[in-house]
Amino acid sequence: MPSLDTLLAFLGIAVLVTLAPGPDNLMVVGQSLAHGCRSGLSFALGCASGCLTHIAWATLGVAALVRASPSLFMGIKLAGAAYLLWLGVHALRRRDGLRPAPGTPAQAWLHDLRRGFVANALNPKVGLFFLAFLPQFTDPERGSLSLQMLLLGLLFAAQTVVIFGAMALAAGAIGRELTRRPGLGPWLDRLCGTLFIGLALRLACADL
Repeated sequence: MPSLDTLLAFLGIAVLVTLAPGPDNLMVVGQSLAHGCRSGLSFALGCASGCLTHIAWATLGVAALVRASPSLFMGIKLAGAAYLLWLGVHALRRRDGLRPAPGTPAQAWLHDLRRGFVANALNPKVGLFFLAFLPQFTDPERGSLSLQMLLLGLLFAAQTVVIFGAMALAAGAIGRELTRRPGLGPWLDRLCGTLFIGLALRLACADL
């Protein structure tokens, strides 16, 4: 198990990485603004859950295989970009801004959770980030490297839930204030849709 000093250093850097503007936190904020904090929280939890798949990949060495295969990396990246593009187009076509996703509360919660999970899990760069980041805080003398990476990854996912959750609550509070101006709803959907499309283009065109 990593030492306490190592865990604290890792946690501090992880918080800074999570706070830095990126696709996941921007999507959480956009989702919360357009559809409320519950939707944003569900989406945030989905993103954090998606991190778990990348952590497992990095721990098992699958991310290294993806990095070694340019065609596989490109295929996963384009699949992720296509999904973000679909989310963006769907948001642009909505006409019910500042409302939760359709269906019962449970269905809406699962819907947003699934969207956040898929959006994160289909971004291969996240997996490569964990593959490069986690080993820097491991020590062969302190036990299994895989177990250390797993522990660090779970710590990263936990702080992601806290920070993304706080972002979702803050953006959701702003969104509630905006409900007093119903005419802004469609514009928030357009903003959210444009954000998703921009992130899709960024993911698809990166490193080309």
